[in-house]
Amino acid sequence: MQTGKLIVLTGPSGVGKGTLVRLLLARHPELYLSISATTRSPRPGEIDEKDYYFVSKEQFEQMIREKKLLEWAEYAGNYYGTPRQKVEEQLASGHSVVLEIEVVGARKIKETFPQALRIFILPPSVSELERRLKRRGKDSEDAIACRLEQAKEELAASHEFDRQIVNDDLETALAEIEAAIFT
Repeated sequence: MQTGKLIVLTGPSGVGKGTLVRLLLARHPELYLSISATTRSPRPGEIDEKDYYFVSKEQFEQMIREKKLLEWAEYAGNYYGTPRQKVEEQLASGHSVVLEIEVVGARKIKETFPQALRIFILPPSVSELERRLKRRGKDSEDAIACRLEQAKEELAASHEFDRQIVNDDLETALAEIEAAIFT
């Protein structure tokens, strides 16, 4: 049996990764979405083991020590990481796995899985990214300013990835992601 493909989607906060992943999975249910672990508290409506594995800082640090994560990073004061076991099981059974992760984690995946397809999602502009972050209504002005500073650093790293796709139009961006994955 052929092993599956590991597909990494990354980019700055607010660029539309989550929306693109939801659309991709709706069109391609054969893809497996890896669920990340995090130490942050659930947001309203988020469900443990569906949206994230919500764990304590102590549990997360134990996962790091026991090498149970493919990658992990600290972001905005919380840990985020990809549990290793389910991803490896899915790949071994021939399924392609999608990771929607932060840039730091996506860089680490290259060390663990150099054959992974790593796709960087770009905004049409920084001003459009700021507009999207404000429209979400999830963050304070200070948090948005921090996210934009982080985004500028992340955007400078986009050339490190296999593909760069601008999310200006959802359908166009989705078609480009599908072309990268399935051709």
